[in-house]
Amino acid sequence: AALVRERYADWKVRLGEMLGLTVAALTGDTTPDLRLLERADLVLGTPDQWDNLSRRWQQRRAIGRVSLFVMDESHLIGGEPGPAMEIIASRMRNISTQRGPGEPKIRLVALASPVANAKDLAEWLGAGMSGFFNFHPSNRPVPLTLHIQSFDVPSFAARMLAMTKPAFTAIKTHSPAKPVIVFVPSPKYARSTVFDLLMYAAVDGRPNMFLHLPTSAPEGADEPKGDMAVEFDMAAALAPVRDRAIREWASLGVVCLHEGLAAPEQEALRGLFDRGVAQVLVAPHEMAWGMPQCAYMTVIMGTAAYDGREHRYVDYPITDVLQMIGRAGRPMRMEDDGSVALLMTHAAKKDYYRRFLDEPFPVESHLSHFLADHFNAEIVAGTIRDLDDAVNYLTWTFMYRRLTQNPNYYNLQGVTHKHLVDHLSGLVEATVDDLVTSRCVDLDGKDLTAQNLGMIAAFYGIRYTTIELFAHSLKANTKLKGLLEILAAASEYDGLLIRHQEEALLERMAAHLPVGLEKPKYYDPHTKANILLQSHFSRAALSPDHQRDLADVLRPAPRLVQAMVDVLSSNGWLAPTLAAMELSQMLVQGLWSRDSALRQLPHLDPETVKRFAEKSVSNVYEFMDMEEAERKQLLAEAGLGAPQLRDLADVCNRYPNVDVEFKVAGEAPLTVGEPVRVEVVLERDQTGAPAGPAVAYAPRYPVPKEEAWWVVLGDPASGAVTAIKRISFQRRGKTSLEFTAPPAGEHKLQLYAMCDSYMGCDQEYEVPLVTAPPPTETAAEDAAALADAMQKESEEPAPASAPPRLGPAPPPRCEASVLFSGPLSSTPPLGPPPGCCATPSPRTRPLLPPSLPPPSSPPGTRPQPAPTALFM
Repeated sequence: AALVRERYADWKVRLGEMLGLTVAALTGDTTPDLRLLERADLVLGTPDQWDNLSRRWQQRRAIGRVSLFVMDESHLIGGEPGPAMEIIASRMRNISTQRGPGEPKIRLVALASPVANAKDLAEWLGAGMSGFFNFHPSNRPVPLTLHIQSFDVPSFAARMLAMTKPAFTAIKTHSPAKPVIVFVPSPKYARSTVFDLLMYAAVDGRPNMFLHLPTSAPEGADEPKGDMAVEFDMAAALAPVRDRAIREWASLGVVCLHEGLAAPEQEALRGLFDRGVAQVLVAPHEMAWGMPQCAYMTVIMGTAAYDGREHRYVDYPITDVLQMIGRAGRPMRMEDDGSVALLMTHAAKKDYYRRFLDEPFPVESHLSHFLADHFNAEIVAGTIRDLDDAVNYLTWTFMYRRLTQNPNYYNLQGVTHKHLVDHLSGLVEATVDDLVTSRCVDLDGKDLTAQNLGMIAAFYGIRYTTIELFAHSLKANTKLKGLLEILAAASEYDGLLIRHQEEALLERMAAHLPVGLEKPKYYDPHTKANILLQSHFSRAALSPDHQRDLADVLRPAPRLVQAMVDVLSSNGWLAPTLAAMELSQMLVQGLWSRDSALRQLPHLDPETVKRFAEKSVSNVYEFMDMEEAERKQLLAEAGLGAPQLRDLADVCNRYPNVDVEFKVAGEAPLTVGEPVRVEVVLERDQTGAPAGPAVAYAPRYPVPKEEAWWVVLGDPASGAVTAIKRISFQRRGKTSLEFTAPPAGEHKLQLYAMCDSYMGCDQEYEVPLVTAPPPTETAAEDAAALADAMQKESEEPAPASAPPRLGPAPPPRCEASVLFSGPLSSTPPLGPPPGCCATPSPRTRPLLPPSLPPPSSPPGTRPQPAPTALFM
């Protein structure tokens, strides 16, 4: 994701503004991403994002029309994103082979660091020898001199302390005036390293040795006379930085950078380094992937970091080390003819790094450990229909190419054809057994059929173990506390970082949570996820490290909650379904559901909200309907000036003001057991709102979130969900809810319009239904005979004095179609005409909900050209 942000910022200027191409970056949310695919010329995304979108490529025409597919950092197939990269590359090759004779094939371009088995990679991607290039690690844009310094100190903390003075000495020796980037294991060590470097500089008698203010000659002079510093307002340059220590260090020429800093703070600090004012930049090792900065020299202090899952220090992947070294192997100035990298490591690791940094390293697949999720997605898409298709699917992968090349790595007993078939068959059977056990797929002989849970997991791109957890844990009586615990237990949070000695801090944070934890294990990443989510809802102050961890928790959370909604509604449970929708609002806004909706607005603290509550103003609509003078007086008492008032006005204009119209198709009484359709229209009042997609105002959510709505039809009396849809729209959205007519009688269903991003804008309407039993055979014959008799009688002329025709009067016609569009604060006076509906009888069993279709695209979307290139 960091690499995508870096490339997007660069190419948006180079290819977007200069060449006029539309450059877009995927968000991870399916509906807006599909819209981006329709409109953009060039799309950037992570492997997981493209995997989720391209699974249904047969139905999504824009994906099938991609003409160029570029996969950067292909050597990461052996790393964490490797399985997704392997799957999407295999899928794009498959798409290309299925194009007709007149259709252009997809051009695949793979970029990677030098690898030992590059030929296998090229053959897997279908590249011939004319399109295959492999270079030695020594071939760089500028020559790189690599120094490896070892430290025979067993203790990690003592070893890091011992590295600081040699790092300072190396900077003075190899790069006394040129830019230097120092990578350390964590933000904690970043702060301590900056302090030590500045301390050694002060001891050396040059406290400002890392500070290089701009110089110029006096106006009219031919050459500079001395070092005349240009006026540089350091205070203004560092104004966005709130941390006093980081601000002081940067003013001395050493920048401390970590992902816990806000975007404006990082931009200000990076600007000092880019302009050469600050010579040294110190950052945690994981920031090397998304860092556009490069330097003449890089220093890697330590090659291991603490892993809370294993409770030990784990070595960096070799790909991370190469990425850090690569920050120095790039030309910064025309006069640069070389660069320097210093690797500091434990003495036991010196030979290992010297070997793999001087020679290409091999890349191996580990797709077999993550095969179940990809099998499930392909079964849902229809690519895999039986066990034979599953085996054939594996032949497209890089793993299949490497099985016979390195059999010991893949636990292959032999390299003959029989051994290969037996290994693949066993792998497929074990994977399918896991999916059958989790109720994601059904196995009938050799045939594979996707089940509802598997469809939900594949649509939202979540793990099959997570959907299995949801299916077993969610119940009809699950409340908010249970939903929060189940969400935090999702497999997507297995990799949440637990830092060294963090358990004590998490325990102190848990003591202040509104919702208590049952038997907490503070070394468990799922317990940490629960604590961070509750801190997010309470808007508690978090350390920079925990702010970064919270962002990692929040990114997949909306997809997980949407999957929970689908599981709950599939079981027909109304109350927990609505509670899960409120949880989605809480995630986006960072509030508890019991908090005032006014706290979503900027600059309104709890004290200001309390003042408005004393004036009987509790939601955004009442806030906007206040008298102008009274509202301004209360805001002035809160100390808000003109800039804050403008922010308030902008957010209020973006707040959804949606009218809901619905109509029950057909005439009453509806026949029991027959299909019923309720047509629903949502229309937004866009007065003062910005044009384009409805992006929610969510400053506490880490990525832009496009607003969407759930439309739910339920029976509060029985607590059952009758039908549900999720739609996303800009101005007007239309959908229909289809279900089976309930037992005979009068029913009062409830229609809910629930926003997934804002609190306080949900709507609820009563939907009356009148149903009658289907006509019996005798009744149908009598009705037909009566109709024939009436037809014959109407054909014979009646005498003028004929008496009036006697018989039962026809029953009054009951109009079951209801159309309503009212204000947000009113409830429609719904109900059938008097005298035509019987007393309602409670429903004894819930209706079976229909299958959940995917969210529909907003109506009125104009078709746009498909993307011509995709960069991963």
